[in-house]
Amino acid sequence: MTLDAADLSLLAMLQRDSAKTAQELGDALNMSASQAGRRKQRLEAEGYIAGYRAFLSPEKVGLSVQGFIQVVMATHTEKNARDFVQLTRTRPEIVGAWTLTGEADYLLRVYCRDLAALNLLVQQVLLPHPAVSRVQSQIVMERIKPDAPLPL
Repeated sequence: MTLDAADLSLLAMLQRDSAKTAQELGDALNMSASQAGRRKQRLEAEGYIAGYRAFLSPEKVGLSVQGFIQVVMATHTEKNARDFVQLTRTRPEIVGAWTLTGEADYLLRVYCRDLAALNLLVQQVLLPHPAVSRVQSQIVMERIKPDAPLPL
């Protein structure tokens, strides 16, 4: 399906504030609340909108350390990859994981309550995993741009 200008505007608005009511969306799009609501439902049903969530303040909930961890695999077998991916899904500190080209095989985004918790994650969870050869972590000093909406 092709998105029209109103669809793109609606998606952009929802990325900035997903709590907008159908009336607010309709007003901004110069259409009725019911039209905006139906459009939103269609975009949800077709998978353009994957879900909604609240963005929490990590510091307010006690997560003072954000880091990125590059992981190099010991061997590149299907089982190692499957086991490592399963590990990333079971650890709540790992909030994002990507496969990469280049020297590292995976990039993990983590939030921990403090440096000791980050150290435990690296030393007692990641490094002992049989699929892992090496890790390199970077600690975020300052977040200068929060996760931004997709460029529509």
